[in-house]
Amino acid sequence: MISLTRARPRTCTNWQRTLNACCSAFVSRGIASSSSPTSLTSSHNERPCRIAVIGSGPAGFYTAYRAMAKIRGAKVDMYESLPVPFGLVRFGVAPDHPEVKNCQEKFEEVAASPNFTFVGNVSVGSPSDRPDGSAVSLASILRHYNAVVFAYGASMDRTLGIPGEAALKGVYSAREFVGWYNGLPEYADLAPDLTRGEEAVIIGQGNVALDVARMLLEDVDVLRKSDIAAHALETLSKSRVERVHVVGRRGPMQRTHQALCRGLPPYRYRPDPYQSQATPPPPRRLMDILLKGSPTTPSPSSNNTKSWSLDFCLTPKQFLPRPSSPSHLGFTEFERTTLSPTPFDPHAYALGTGATVQIPSSLAFRSIGYKSAPLHEFAGIGIPFDAARGVISNDGSGRVQHDERTRGAAMALVSFPGLYCAGWVKRGPTGVIASTMQDAFATADAIAEDWAKKDVSFLNEQGGGAVAGWEGVQLETGVDKANVVSWEDWRKIDGAERERGRPIGKEREKFITTSEMLAVVR
Repeated sequence: MISLTRARPRTCTNWQRTLNACCSAFVSRGIASSSSPTSLTSSHNERPCRIAVIGSGPAGFYTAYRAMAKIRGAKVDMYESLPVPFGLVRFGVAPDHPEVKNCQEKFEEVAASPNFTFVGNVSVGSPSDRPDGSAVSLASILRHYNAVVFAYGASMDRTLGIPGEAALKGVYSAREFVGWYNGLPEYADLAPDLTRGEEAVIIGQGNVALDVARMLLEDVDVLRKSDIAAHALETLSKSRVERVHVVGRRGPMQRTHQALCRGLPPYRYRPDPYQSQATPPPPRRLMDILLKGSPTTPSPSSNNTKSWSLDFCLTPKQFLPRPSSPSHLGFTEFERTTLSPTPFDPHAYALGTGATVQIPSSLAFRSIGYKSAPLHEFAGIGIPFDAARGVISNDGSGRVQHDERTRGAAMALVSFPGLYCAGWVKRGPTGVIASTMQDAFATADAIAEDWAKKDVSFLNEQGGGAVAGWEGVQLETGVDKANVVSWEDWRKIDGAERERGRPIGKEREKFITTSEMLAVVR
């Protein structure tokens, strides 16, 4: 269960006043005590459940799929700020792993339902940062649905906060690099310089870190048939990078490297030296795998000189400039760490030793995790966001919660009626698509469970709870329909990308700007 950070206490009256100011029909159940719920004005089963899903990635689609399957007649409107759907499936999965994107087939099935509406190119809660984009307020959405699911993922990355991180050229986040080679419009102009040197450092040893390592070392001819963005393919074809250090502050026993290492191409693998101790059997097996290195070692006559290494027990201290070019990265300095209580404890923590080492590096990528941010209207409406953990406060099943003072002046966690969350904004940026699916199913199950109960309130209970969904939002906000992308519009964009890729043997050639995408449907 997700632990909740306590928000600043608000009385029930103040909470209702704040919410009503933003949404006159958003009625709470008189949240004084969870033991005295207010009776509903009508049975939930006597009307269709209208659900707004904010975000069109795996969490959003799997929540929609499950909710539509479990709630009879449920209608889902899915809001996406970009003209194209699928979130990290489109912009986060490495191009050389197309099998991971097979989940799109299930999402296509969801979108084919007459009870599903895709509302693309529409931002929620803040003005669009593009002149060709539209926006609607969160307060307006709350007025026109029975339930709202926040599934907008993690759009920010964590920083190291060390010298040189922001000042030196050549230091990137893994998130922006991944977005760049996958054609995310936000990073279309990143233009990383891969020609300045032969060594790169990746700080972090998770799935994304190894995706970056593979892309830096992969044979460009392998990538030519993938859906990698054209600008990235051109840049990678000119890359001089031959050695990649994938660095972690702890040791191999704290990471499941076995599966991760197998995903890398068979270049020469240089294991990090590791002191031998009386190793118990499970760690010993992992050590054997690491010490064997690459399953394929290039012959002396091979022109392939690329290699990579997993470097353990190093914590980054600063990025240092190249002496001949003070504005560009030249070295990454690390402090050596030791593990306590033992190197073989999976929960061991790293302690600095004071000893430092500098690794030559013309490129450095921080890959220490993504994080979510609150929507702009959260504070005004009173929706709690745990900034430290980067999640919406919830009960672990997806019900959005906040602190409320009860009659006895004690604090209690109380659910907002009709508000839910799923995916990374619910549990944090961990796991793969399969775990996101299970997480989204849990949220949808919570919605279905609540909808079946007569003593659980949803949004807009007054007037019998009838709501208009996207149609009501359009009428209220006057959003420019010419800027809104429907599912049929997306299929046209999809078809155009596939047509662009066909002559060059690619599954698709992605559009990398929203103007290119929208030109197809206008």
